[in-house]
Amino acid sequence: MTLVTSPAAPRPVLVVDFGAQYAQLIARRVREAKVYSEVVPHSMSVADMLAKDPAAIILSGGPSSVYADGAPSVDPALFRAGVPVMGICYGFQVMAQALGGDVAKTGLSEFGGTQVDVCESGVLLANTPSQQSAWMSHGDSVHRAPEGFRVLATTAGAPVAAFENREQRLFGVQWHPEVKHSEHGQSVLEHFLYDGAGLAPDWTPSSIVDDQVALIREQVGSARVICALSGGVDSAVAAALVQKAVGDQLTCVHVDHGLMRAGEVEQIERDFVASTGVRLIVRDEKERFLGALAGVTDPETKRKIIGREFIRVFEDAQRQIVAEAGEHGEEVKFLVQGTLYPDVVESGGGEGAANIKSHHNVGGLPDDLDFELVEPLRALFKDEVRAVGRELGIPEEIVGRQPFPGPGLGIRIIGEVTEHNLDILRRADAIAREELTKAGLDGEIWQCPVVLLADVRSVGVQGDGRTYGHPVVLRPVSSEDAMTADWTRLPYETLAVISTRITNEVREVNRVVLDVTSKPPATIEWE
Repeated sequence: MTLVTSPAAPRPVLVVDFGAQYAQLIARRVREAKVYSEVVPHSMSVADMLAKDPAAIILSGGPSSVYADGAPSVDPALFRAGVPVMGICYGFQVMAQALGGDVAKTGLSEFGGTQVDVCESGVLLANTPSQQSAWMSHGDSVHRAPEGFRVLATTAGAPVAAFENREQRLFGVQWHPEVKHSEHGQSVLEHFLYDGAGLAPDWTPSSIVDDQVALIREQVGSARVICALSGGVDSAVAAALVQKAVGDQLTCVHVDHGLMRAGEVEQIERDFVASTGVRLIVRDEKERFLGALAGVTDPETKRKIIGREFIRVFEDAQRQIVAEAGEHGEEVKFLVQGTLYPDVVESGGGEGAANIKSHHNVGGLPDDLDFELVEPLRALFKDEVRAVGRELGIPEEIVGRQPFPGPGLGIRIIGEVTEHNLDILRRADAIAREELTKAGLDGEIWQCPVVLLADVRSVGVQGDGRTYGHPVVLRPVSSEDAMTADWTRLPYETLAVISTRITNEVREVNRVVLDVTSKPPATIEWE
């Protein structure tokens, strides 16, 4: 499989990562201001940064002390390049030190909510209160601002908590404006982007669609394209973008492995095709997958079997498409993949195509599949993918759905995956989803797996008789990117309705339990 770097994106705001826990969050907040951003490592040279033609640069926080041996630093040439720069926390201190200011320990560390006293609003703090709460996390502080900089704010532990040199378009704050606990943090970032750097808020779903359609047409030309359509948000939006760009040059393949939730295959065939006009091949392979999974209970073995069978079915489908296309002399050259920006960052910071997780959204396709990749979502976060999907007219039932694992319900059954167990889980899952939607809670949860403990039975009483049924587990979680998650505090009334309906309507289940574990230590899925 050939990995191809996507054509150039809009001029980025580069977020230079000094090892901060919030680097991706800074990039997200810039995107929320409708400005395109990318994360790059602090090890990237200034020349390589400038080669990206950045519209502005933000230096992130980090765990180091700027005066410690081996601490990450910035070549002062960056500040002479004419690019607007903003430093945050450690990045603020790096900027101060590189430009001749003083950074040292004050003896008073600041962590968490801290009162900031504004002495001059300047560009960064315009139209914000003279006293405001901001989120701090530092043990060192800037004691003296570099020559030519105006001090904008102080705190009890930071004599210089914000500064700027408007003429040189250099700005900085000691606190973390990207964190929601900083009351006016988003305003501070937007003042830098709009007023300090002179950028326009034009990174919108409409502009993303227009840009990607043009880039896909340039990349694909007249060749044929195939896409493994799982029914998830990422593959659906990627396929819809490619369909808009090249029309019937695209063929989508949906492998029905029998492990989907109730009504999902029909929804793909009906709603997705109707909204996009895409050519879709559905392979009914339920018997094949259930036969391969018979008697298997080990989670990792399940995943490997499902991945292996998916690859074989997809290879069969691609040979069929290639054969059909060959009759018309059209080469099947490209494979659509729904890689997202967090995948790029986590697999190497986007420093090179060789680091990208080529298998991320297509079930572990082998390297010898001779395709070039079309990755129209690789610059986007999940929320942006959903926004683009809505712009493309994909039904809300698809674009707003919760993340769903590639192995499907196969890893939500603790025990053997059988048609009987799948039927129990589908009915319980459908009830939970229906009631969460009725309660208006879909926007508050990231995901709510329903898990069937097929290997467990417990005593119950149903209809004045003793039962020996299965428990099901509700696992509602809230998250931004699934790297960490907390369990969602659902209203007791909603939980009561879900429990009552499941135990009344799914007779094989006599107990509903709630998983209240965060990630870490637990994962979101049980297997």
